[in-house]
Amino acid sequence: MSYLVAFLLAIISSTLIDNVVLSRFYGICSFIGVGNKTKSSIGMGLAVTFVTVFATIICWPIYNFLLIPAEIPYMDTVVFILVIASLVQIVGYFIKKKSPSLYKTLGIYLPLITTNCAVLGVVQGNTDSGLDFGMSVANALGTSIGFFIVIFLFACIRERLEGYKVPKALKGVPIALFVAGLMAMAFLGLQGVAG
Repeated sequence: MSYLVAFLLAIISSTLIDNVVLSRFYGICSFIGVGNKTKSSIGMGLAVTFVTVFATIICWPIYNFLLIPAEIPYMDTVVFILVIASLVQIVGYFIKKKSPSLYKTLGIYLPLITTNCAVLGVVQGNTDSGLDFGMSVANALGTSIGFFIVIFLFACIRERLEGYKVPKALKGVPIALFVAGLMAMAFLGLQGVAG
């Protein structure tokens, strides 16, 4: 199998089959918190995509060419969080300048990307798995696309649910978790296709 085919399969696998939100439950805080409006879900999806991909591009060489040769690979989590926090600040500044309304809508969830376990989980998982640079980028790209797709679909469903009569006990987060569970089961079905 050529490297390009493996690269593309890694993207597809981490997007659909091993979806970061629905199979590992990473990033569930921003998924539930921001996934109620399509505009905010698109903004969050793009922000997470940018941070995840660039954090991987920056952290992989730092880990392999600085931390390992210096024999301090145990410092990886601290370094990764610093890189992710810096990228989040850049994204936050850009969104605030270009779309103040989106910045206000994302609210506390934008700075929470710094500690979003989806972003940190991808970067940490790439180094822990010993993936090379290309496969690390493929995994980051696929995971980001998967996060984007799922949060956008989730927001679309939640917006449609606003027009329906939902029992009082299920309004808000309970119905959102129910929908997330149904989405997780649907994506779980894709594992059978891959196997």
